[in-house]
Amino acid sequence: MSIPLLDLKAQYLAIKEEIDQAVLGVLDSSKFIFGPEMKTFEEEIAAYCGTKHAVAVGNGTDALVIALKACGIGPGDEVITSPFTFFASAESIAQVGATPVFVEIDPQTLNMDVAKLEAKITAKTKGIIPVHIFGQMADMDPILGLAQKYNLKVIEDAAQAIGAEYKGHKAGSMGDAGTFSFFPTKNLGGYGDGGMIVTNDDALAEEARVLRFHGCKTKYYHDEIGYNSRLDELQAAILRVKLRYIDEWNQGRAHKAAVYDQLLAPLAAEGKVILPYQEAELKHVFHLYVLRTAEREKLMAALTAKGIANAIYYPVPLHLQKAFADLGYQVGDFPLAEEACTQALAIPCYPELTDSQLHEIAQVILEVLG
Repeated sequence: MSIPLLDLKAQYLAIKEEIDQAVLGVLDSSKFIFGPEMKTFEEEIAAYCGTKHAVAVGNGTDALVIALKACGIGPGDEVITSPFTFFASAESIAQVGATPVFVEIDPQTLNMDVAKLEAKITAKTKGIIPVHIFGQMADMDPILGLAQKYNLKVIEDAAQAIGAEYKGHKAGSMGDAGTFSFFPTKNLGGYGDGGMIVTNDDALAEEARVLRFHGCKTKYYHDEIGYNSRLDELQAAILRVKLRYIDEWNQGRAHKAAVYDQLLAPLAAEGKVILPYQEAELKHVFHLYVLRTAEREKLMAALTAKGIANAIYYPVPLHLQKAFADLGYQVGDFPLAEEACTQALAIPCYPELTDSQLHEIAQVILEVLG
């Protein structure tokens, strides 16, 4: 029997009645855009994250773009982020006309290395986008300290980290803004696209609301050029149901990760695999369980032969992407990020994964790398 990287069907069946009722409720109301489900979902996300505001948008990339624009970042500005992340983290910077500037990653957490951050700040730097990669928050205290020192905006890319915590603070709640993606594979995933901006800044929230709806406060009266980026009622209703389970599901992911850690510890001790690192004071929500090995291709072939899904996150670091060739980065500029791209492999890790499946996956890894 094959084992998927994520079993969305199993998740749906576990809450089918609630999901079906939510969807039918929207269909019965015939309110599909900017209705009560979206408004209530915004309130619930703000309460969950511990922020004053939540602004629903069409997807996670739009959340970053609109947050950047609402922060006043645009042409001529620079924004620092990680080269080891999904393309949208830097694409959004370019979309507002600013320039992405990359900083090397920490070899343990794979988040940006805060010790190397200050050296990247110039007179053009206007913001920092720390990416909470794979479900663990970046080291926010020094990031916020540098932001205060240099008067920079901080936008947390928390697309993979809803529910994660840093010293008791929820992901998205510590910077000027935080952004989430509700892409179906996320810990809190819809049945289509969706995104959210959270903030404690009244003005930023108001500007984000204006920008998401064609730059207008009153319909048909447009004060600026905005976007068409809205979370529809069907997605909001579905996500409201799922939000009730997010902490339980995150705990389930963490439990599966802990079992993996125990089973694969002999390989880690021998240096044959690097397991995900978890900071002691942080809550990791394991959007992905990503191990690293120099024998990745061999391991991938063995897992695939057994019907066990696996995936590379990420094959090419952002500084070496063709789309950013004009920035002038070269191979060797960020060796740790580049090495991670040759070694990182995600294996199944989700609440519905059975103990027998988990042990089967671990056994294949032990056999191949042992």
